[in-house]
Amino acid sequence: MNSHVSHEAAGQGGWSASMAERDLVLTEKDFTRIRELIYQRAGIVLAEHKREMVYSRLAKRLRHHGLTHFSDYLARLERQPEAREWEAFTNALTTNLTAFFREAHHFPLLSKHVAERRDTVRVWSAAASTGEEPYSIAMTLREALGSRAEQCKVVATDIDSDALNRARDGIYAMDQVAKLDEGRIKRFFQKGSGRRAGFARVRPEVASMVEFKSLNLLAPGWPIEGPFDAIFCRNVMIYFDKTTQAKILQRFAPLLKPDGLLFAGHSENFSYISDAFRLRGQTVYTLSPRA
Repeated sequence: MNSHVSHEAAGQGGWSASMAERDLVLTEKDFTRIRELIYQRAGIVLAEHKREMVYSRLAKRLRHHGLTHFSDYLARLERQPEAREWEAFTNALTTNLTAFFREAHHFPLLSKHVAERRDTVRVWSAAASTGEEPYSIAMTLREALGSRAEQCKVVATDIDSDALNRARDGIYAMDQVAKLDEGRIKRFFQKGSGRRAGFARVRPEVASMVEFKSLNLLAPGWPIEGPFDAIFCRNVMIYFDKTTQAKILQRFAPLLKPDGLLFAGHSENFSYISDAFRLRGQTVYTLSPRA
């Protein structure tokens, strides 16, 4: 999204075409089925008003296959439950809204939390999207720990394979990087030249700290192992219903160190969803004593 979702499913996608202008057929039944399928696959709850976004995002997939009816596309998907197209379907319906040091107040808290650690620090970015969050975590660890950060590991996961591929490249437009202070840009990025002008690459010493993995938070098994000093799961739970949120939080609990921190998004509140965590403040949670 968190994107897990991230990886996040959001927005209208800038689509404003009228029904008459559409060249593809999306019926109410099709839209209902799409909502059911993305919930089953990724836990994403698509609201009624996301119909225009769904049309806009999936229209590319229909055209790719030479189809004109969403019903034909859905039938093709359901005939092949293991097809690669399911990945494209899921990628299309997730949105990767992220930025370096987004919700900036979390990073000094992480820095303070790990500053005195002598053992290896491990952090999980559970909705890594296109990489800005896990790289920001890695930069924070380097600032807090100096040379000791070489042994640290940031595990970065997302359901969106396209986003993860961009994250692994670690290349960003300069306007994405320019909002950082000049000191961080010099320490952590290499500015491109020639055909790479206007872009910056995350420096190898930062990139080497981050391990990217594909992960669906709804999957019965997660290809990661704890314990972690911190888990970042920000701005992805808002796309799940409360039952799904509670299940995920229960699965987070044993993956955190006893004094570990869980970072949530600014509009997320876990206090009334799970008794596994208690609010410490500033959308940061710790394990409840009974967890």
